[in-house]
Amino acid sequence: MAFMKLLFLSVIDFGIQWILWGLASWLKTEKFYDLAGSSTFALIAFLAYKKYSTGHIRTKIQTTAILLWAVRLGFYLFSRVLKEGHDRRFKDAKEDPSVFFVYWTLQGVWVIVTLLPSLLVVMQRRQPSLSALDWLGWLMWLVGFVTEVVADYQKSQFRSNPANAGKFINTGLWSISRHPNYFGEILLWCGLFTSASSTFTNWEYLTILSPMFLTYLITQMSGVPPLEKYGLQKWGLLPEYRAYLKNTPVLVPYL
Repeated sequence: MAFMKLLFLSVIDFGIQWILWGLASWLKTEKFYDLAGSSTFALIAFLAYKKYSTGHIRTKIQTTAILLWAVRLGFYLFSRVLKEGHDRRFKDAKEDPSVFFVYWTLQGVWVIVTLLPSLLVVMQRRQPSLSALDWLGWLMWLVGFVTEVVADYQKSQFRSNPANAGKFINTGLWSISRHPNYFGEILLWCGLFTSASSTFTNWEYLTILSPMFLTYLITQMSGVPPLEKYGLQKWGLLPEYRAYLKNTPVLVPYL
């Protein structure tokens, strides 16, 4: 039964990505890519709650956490790309529909896999009382969410200052992590898996692969690596940047 529900939500997820891929390819634009991803997160989470939830407080909190994250991140990224006029990740991809299709499809995978633990908990008919595991997970989500919001705010403020043109940020949270926004992102989704796992039995624990997939995606594919490469190309010869790389953790502060 859960499989058919997940299949239904997956069809909606990928249907949205592929329809918008067609529009984006025709217009040769990447400007609504991130907004589409965040909106799909919100839509799938909301649909799952409305169609399958018992209305238990656990499912309300879990769904609300996802909606808050999706709305905040979506508007932040959309406003940023509108302000900058482009997203350098897609400079070449948007010119080749087949390559662009891979990006949009990967976004669909990102949405459904990342949401999987939360979708399962929302679909659960058996909802035990809230436990320490629920509260631990939601605390992790809160710390991760605040970290991501503050890191994004600090970077946007830094970049909006003309005096910082062409410079790299190494203040605030960026002084203790080279990618604090991504650290927050990983932490908040690990938190939602933790809270969801309070209802899991048997094979459902395998959905720990969800935050593991997200961590791999961010640290090995689309998040950290291209930014590290860009930083080396732009500031790699500067002694102060070399010192920043040497003394500042890539992801987890103080590690």
